Amino acid sequence: MPVFYKGELFSGPGGMSKGAQEAKVTDPQTGDIYKIEHLWANDFDADTCKTFGKNICGNEEDPSVHLGPVEKLPIGNQNILPDIDCLAFGFPCNDYSQVGKKHGLEGEYGPLYSYGVKAIREYQPQFFVAENVGGLQSANEGKAFIQILMELEECGYHLTPHLYKFEEYGIPQARHRILIVGIRNDLYEKGIEFKVPAPTTPTPDKYVTSKQAITDPPILDFSLNHDFPRHSEKVKTMLSHIPEGGNAWHPNIPEELRLKVKGARLSSIYKRLDSKRPAYTVTGSGGGGTHMYHWKENRALTNRERARLQTFEDDFEFIGSRESIRKQIGMAVPVKGAKLIFEAILKTFAGIEYDYVDPEPKVQLENLRAKQDKRAAKELANLV
Repeated sequence: MPVFYKGELFSGPGGMSKGAQEAKVTDPQTGDIYKIEHLWANDFDADTCKTFGKNICGNEEDPSVHLGPVEKLPIGNQNILPDIDCLAFGFPCNDYSQVGKKHGLEGEYGPLYSYGVKAIREYQPQFFVAENVGGLQSANEGKAFIQILMELEECGYHLTPHLYKFEEYGIPQARHRILIVGIRNDLYEKGIEFKVPAPTTPTPDKYVTSKQAITDPPILDFSLNHDFPRHSEKVKTMLSHIPEGGNAWHPNIPEELRLKVKGARLSSIYKRLDSKRPAYTVTGSGGGGTHMYHWKENRALTNRERARLQTFEDDFEFIGSRESIRKQIGMAVPVKGAKLIFEAILKTFAGIEYDYVDPEPKVQLENLRAKQDKRAAKELANLV
C-alpha cells in the first residue's frame, strides 16, 4: 500500500489535511491503495492547533501538532520532525491579499514562505503543495511570485502553479487561490508529471450555490459551532432593506440607517449572500459588517454555516471562542478543494489518467528568470 507521510507548515485548522486524509486512489492494475497520512504539523495559534489535533489526530493535545512560530520550529531535526514524503504549506496570505496592503515580500508575513523552502531542502519530499491567494501573482509588481517560484524550482522540483477558481470544482464559494504543486525532478524525469485537474463544474449553471450548501441537508439546531449571532435592532432593520447580493450601500436603505462611511460601495460590508450563486469569499477577519450575511434572514451566518461554505463536514469541531473559530474557518483551505488536488497527485503517482487543463498563468521559469535579470540590470544601471 503506497503511503505518503505528510508534514505541514501553517496548517490552520486542518482543511488541507482533512482533504489529504480523504484522498485515496486505487490502482486498477494492482489493487494498491495510494493514500496520504499525517505525520507532523505546525501553526502559531493555540486554538487552531487544538482544532487540528482533535479532527486530524483524534486528540486536541496530540504531540505531532507543534504550537509556535515557524521561525522556532526545528525543521530538519529528525527526532522532533521526522522524515516526510510530502509537504503542504499554506503560507500566510496577509501581505499578498487583494484586500490587504499588499506589502508582498517586504511585509511582516511575506518572507514566511522561505520556511517552506527550508523544509523542502531539508527533507526533499517526493512532492509538495503550496497555497496562497490569487494576489500573489501581482505582489511587488510580480516580483514576489517570480522569486518564490525560482526558489522552489532551485530545490530540485518541477512546478505546476495554477490559479484555482474553486467554484468551478463544486465548492459553494468564489474562492480563487494559487496552488503550486512540485514534483521532485528525479521522479518527474521518470514520467511522474502532475496535471491540473479539469474543473468539475465548469459553467455557472452547474455551480453549487450558497443556499444548497447551507440548507441541503439542513443544519440541525444542536450542531457543533452553530451559535446564532446577536445584532442590534438597528442592524436587523437595516438588513431587512438589503436584498440578496446587496450590501450596506443599497439604495433601498433609508437615509437614517445608512453607514456614515465614504467609498467602499462594492465591498462586502453587510453584504448578503445570493442564494442562486456561490458565496463570496469567506474571510477570517474584519470588524462590524464583515461577517457574511444570510440571503434572507436578518443576521450574519453562524460559524457552522461558514464551515459548510468551506466544505467542512458537520462533525468537524472547531475549538475556541466564536471569533477564534470564525478566523480559523476563514483562513482554511476548502476540504473538498484540497481533496481534489491530492487525489490528482495520487493518480499521477499511480499512473492513472484523468481529465486536465493547461495551468493558468502559464509560467516559463526561464522567461521569468530572464525578466528578473533584466530588471536587476536596469535597477543597477540607475544606481550608477
